[in-house]
Amino acid sequence: MLKVGVISLGCAKNSVDSEVIMGLLKQDGYQITEHEEQADVLIINTCGFINSAKEESVNAILDAAQYKKKGSCKALVVAGCLSQRYKDELLAEIPEIDGLIGTGEIPRIVNVVREAVSGERPAHVNTPDFIYDHEMPRVLSTPGYTAYVKVADGCDNRCSYCAIPGIRGGYRSRTLESVTREVSLLTAGGVREINLIAQDTTRYGFDLYGEYKLDRLLKNLVEIDHLTWIRVLYAYPTHFTDNLIEIMARSEKICKYLDIPLQHSDDKILKAMNRRGSKYDILKLIEKLRSGIPDLSIRTSFIVGFPGETEESFQDLVQFVKTVRFDRMGVFTYSPEEGTTAAEFPGQVPDEVKEERRDTLMKIQQEISLEINKSKIEKNLDVLIEGKDPKEKELYVGRSEFDAPDVDGSVFVRGKGLRPGDIIPVKITHAYEYDLIGEVINESS
Repeated sequence: MLKVGVISLGCAKNSVDSEVIMGLLKQDGYQITEHEEQADVLIINTCGFINSAKEESVNAILDAAQYKKKGSCKALVVAGCLSQRYKDELLAEIPEIDGLIGTGEIPRIVNVVREAVSGERPAHVNTPDFIYDHEMPRVLSTPGYTAYVKVADGCDNRCSYCAIPGIRGGYRSRTLESVTREVSLLTAGGVREINLIAQDTTRYGFDLYGEYKLDRLLKNLVEIDHLTWIRVLYAYPTHFTDNLIEIMARSEKICKYLDIPLQHSDDKILKAMNRRGSKYDILKLIEKLRSGIPDLSIRTSFIVGFPGETEESFQDLVQFVKTVRFDRMGVFTYSPEEGTTAAEFPGQVPDEVKEERRDTLMKIQQEISLEINKSKIEKNLDVLIEGKDPKEKELYVGRSEFDAPDVDGSVFVRGKGLRPGDIIPVKITHAYEYDLIGEVINESS
């Protein structure tokens, strides 16, 4: 029985692909190991979205290649986005690679591993049109109480800065039945929190049914027993429907949390990005969401330093952030990507200006976040316990429904005998820029 180690890089969508890869290999008799030095086969599921991610992926491949000399590794296989974009370059420049698959070739992984171990050098990169379903095995890499579920893959939005359509292909949804069945199976196995993901979750179902179906999917999911939290991530702002807002407001199982990447506020920049909708449209949407879904927490992300971003357009974004006061926010510096139209635009912004603008925005957000968190002192929140704090006895680390895994802050909880996966009522006592501290509410008192 050969041992396989899978190293997953990049986003949660890539993590789901890695879990399917592990599931297929385990189903075929391979043993999955977390110890890279013990693995007979190492698979690097790469990210190739922006320059920093590409560098991280290349470094991970080179690091893994060392186990062919000092570990047990007999074959090194590279998968994912970097493989899809740079198949020929990777094979030519990194001879240690023994096999390679693109984003659309996940079902081939068992055969590719066999061929790589036997001394062949398989490489399969074709049009990315794969989307997994509920019948494909998965080995969860998340803690047993939480999981990501990919409702669709690919993208049709064609933002001018983004290489995803070329890497992942066009938008393709899973069926309502498939997603619902998978969530039922996951919750039967102990999962309590489901995080719905896609490149654009609010477009879900349009390609299959001719209309947006995220609201219908959520109606299905809230009926599943033992499912406590459902979270919607990566929602495109122009695809919200009244029915979607209504179901989010009505159901206690649906987290009052939305991740809506907006990218910018200045209308000229939005147009150059090929983003649909204007600043006015965005403001109206946020107003509608906040009035329709009480206590809603909104996370967003912005790109600074996009070609043509003048000081005036950046100040527009600064004022927008101050006015809207997002609960959570990430800021990325623009990365010119081969094959995207924006990479050829005039008015490229110097890197030092991009970084200065990012830091300016994040400092503003830090102040906003602290103020919002302070408003939660003396309030009660349900908190999902994730583990113990390693430094302090009787202090646990968790998240509220307003905190997505991996990207948002934590709630530190003083208590005794708490277990990972418990969801408990907590009274907030202290607030910081991104984290909260609270105490378990004694329900008998």
